[in-house]
Amino acid sequence: MRRPGGWWRGKSTPAKVETYTRWSLYSFALVEIGWLGPLSFGDLPLPLASGLLAALTAHAALGMVTAARSLDWTRGRREQPVRLLLTYGVLTVALAMTALGLLLRVTDGTGQENSAARIAVVLFVGVLMVGAGNVTLGLRSRRRVVASVFGAALGAGTASLPFGMPGPAALVTSVTVLFATGVFAVTAAFSVWMLHAVYELDEARETRARLAVAEERLRFGRDLHDVMGRNLAVIALKSELAVQLAQRGRPEAVAQMTEVQRLAQEAQREVREVVRGYREADLGAELTGARGVLGAAGIDCTVTGSAAGLPAPVRSALGWVVREAATNVLRHGDARRCTVGLDVSKERVVLSVENDGAPQESGGTGPGSGSGLAGLRERLAELGGTLRAGPAGPGRFRLSAEIPLPPAAVPSVPRPVSEVTS
Repeated sequence: MRRPGGWWRGKSTPAKVETYTRWSLYSFALVEIGWLGPLSFGDLPLPLASGLLAALTAHAALGMVTAARSLDWTRGRREQPVRLLLTYGVLTVALAMTALGLLLRVTDGTGQENSAARIAVVLFVGVLMVGAGNVTLGLRSRRRVVASVFGAALGAGTASLPFGMPGPAALVTSVTVLFATGVFAVTAAFSVWMLHAVYELDEARETRARLAVAEERLRFGRDLHDVMGRNLAVIALKSELAVQLAQRGRPEAVAQMTEVQRLAQEAQREVREVVRGYREADLGAELTGARGVLGAAGIDCTVTGSAAGLPAPVRSALGWVVREAATNVLRHGDARRCTVGLDVSKERVVLSVENDGAPQESGGTGPGSGSGLAGLRERLAELGGTLRAGPAGPGRFRLSAEIPLPPAAVPSVPRPVSEVTS
């Protein structure tokens, strides 16, 4: 059974921001229903007030649909809802004019600043304010947003005059509409901008990780090209010389082919060294790098234990575990704390990486059957080690690697345990 709040912890950071943005914009509907709806019940007959409340509720519901589809359009998930925006805009104007007309009729044409007139202005401004905010979400350019705000203000002032509102009052209404719709439109536009910025930052982080991998592959390719290019060029020249000497029956051809054989063996040895350097990872360097990378991402990382004295194959294998675990913490979930512990005894060494903010759906920093963890299990299996990955409590995930140690590999003196917190 999913724990309360699990759906929220299971979301990525951009998804959380999008959810917060959506429901912040949906709250415009609560303003209409909870604040504007009851205003008319003290001045209009009950049937008219109830009808106006029902119209406001329907307008609020349509506004939520408009906001939802407009946000989907801004994220590239659907086409621009042009017809819906036009329909919603027309209904907004009609509802605002209806509310204004009904409540101003209560003044009997006197134009006095009574309660009904003030409530009429509040309803009129409120409906236009909420409508402008929702329509802004579906507009493509700033110029159209500004035009809609000023158009609403000008139309509000002009539409107030036929209902018997004095000129100064109509001017005040126009300025009020300009300010209110402007604030809501800017709020909606800024919310969309912030949502785009969060998604772009998340994509930039993924791009940075891919670029780091691509840069490492290029480095490996350059090293391999330098080794093989030089040796193959010499081998080609020596082989050509040996062919010419053999065609002339010269005994020096045997010496040249012997040299070719030596160069080929040397090239093979150098390629092995390049590949070995590419595959190996130092545990100490990986612990320092993981602490720095996670700290830069805003994750409090604590490292305990020392890697001194461990055999080189063990350090290399555990270095890959740290590298994969740190990568998964950054890519998956929304961790705030990460603990890396290294426990060395006479028989074994255990490395554990535990973090919070693990998604409930995936159960942690990454899929347990992913290629990354599968590769780690193969590396550890070569040394007789094991890898375990799974939940370590509500919202927590632990990756644990254990490798047996030969007796000669255990340090003879106790090593101090240091703790560094970034």
